[in-house]
Amino acid sequence: MAAGQRIAILAERAPGETRVAATPETVRKFRALGADVAIEAGAGARAAIADADYAAAGGEVGDATAVIAGADIVLAIQGPDPALLSAMKPGGWVIAGHDPFAQPARVAAYAAAGLEALAMEFMPRITRAQSMDILSSQSNLAGYKAVLIAANLYGRAFPMMMTAAGTVSAARCFVMGVGVAGLQAIATARRLGAQVSATDVRSATREQIVSLGAKPVFVESVAGIEGEGAGGYATEMSAEYQAAQAELVSSHIARQDIVITTALIPGRAAPRLISDAQIASMKPGSVIYDLAVAAGGNVEGSVPDQTVERHGVKIIGYANTPALLPADASALFARNLYNFLSAFWDKEAGKPVLDAEIGDAIRLTQGGKIVNARLLG
Repeated sequence: MAAGQRIAILAERAPGETRVAATPETVRKFRALGADVAIEAGAGARAAIADADYAAAGGEVGDATAVIAGADIVLAIQGPDPALLSAMKPGGWVIAGHDPFAQPARVAAYAAAGLEALAMEFMPRITRAQSMDILSSQSNLAGYKAVLIAANLYGRAFPMMMTAAGTVSAARCFVMGVGVAGLQAIATARRLGAQVSATDVRSATREQIVSLGAKPVFVESVAGIEGEGAGGYATEMSAEYQAAQAELVSSHIARQDIVITTALIPGRAAPRLISDAQIASMKPGSVIYDLAVAAGGNVEGSVPDQTVERHGVKIIGYANTPALLPADASALFARNLYNFLSAFWDKEAGKPVLDAEIGDAIRLTQGGKIVNARLLG
């Protein structure tokens, strides 16, 4: 059997990033596969994981230089600076959420360094890859946290309350975009007692909305537009549909207290869902949480990591919402990474060996070149 793979985990260096790509649980599991695992000292501190916990799980804790030396695989939340990886083995794998459309220079640098960059956000949305899907695991937490933050900013209660002093009406919450984040936002707002409605360009989501006890809000006058793209992602809509949707949303949004927007299109700027005029139609004291703010925003005037007030409405959106739940976000992301590598672990070779279906989908660079069709096309 070949010598064990060396897996390295560095502390995340991106501003505001609190997550870490391995936990003591996944370190133990990688060790059970026969791999050696090295973790940079302090890498888990912001996710409430002590260096001693990694050491107890069988990990080697050291400085960045020692951790990277001779590494076959680097696991990360966000793609690390290629300059940090110079001591990796030639052809080593760098597995992370690489944000390749927004970070072309970094991807090119991986290629120039002879590294194989694997983008976890390009994971195909197929049944066998569900447990490897970082977009789903992190979006689930983001949808939950968005509702909690909006509830905290909202100056009233969410549930209906009947008291001796009178009745407090339930808040009205509208979720725009019913992917993983939107579904969790619906469920969370319902748990808090709000009256919840939701919309999406994909007609197939209607049943999911109803199943969670929310009211579906859909364009009925424009037929034959499903909005379903490859792999279950939303696609851009026709001008006719966009006009009809804007009219419907305008009448509905004016009656809402909380709006959560979640619409993203891979590789494109986030679609604009709420205009300044629509914000102006809302009641003073209402709150909008823009989960797409880092991709340009669904809401006119939203600013990453700032609370903006327009027409008496508070608009907020964090560029990295999952990082506000670092312990759980790290645990889920780390399991996605372990599930991915363990599914392809070849015991005889002592390392993971990818197949074409998933390997070709997520591989960005190989042999000194950028090879991913989505980046070349």
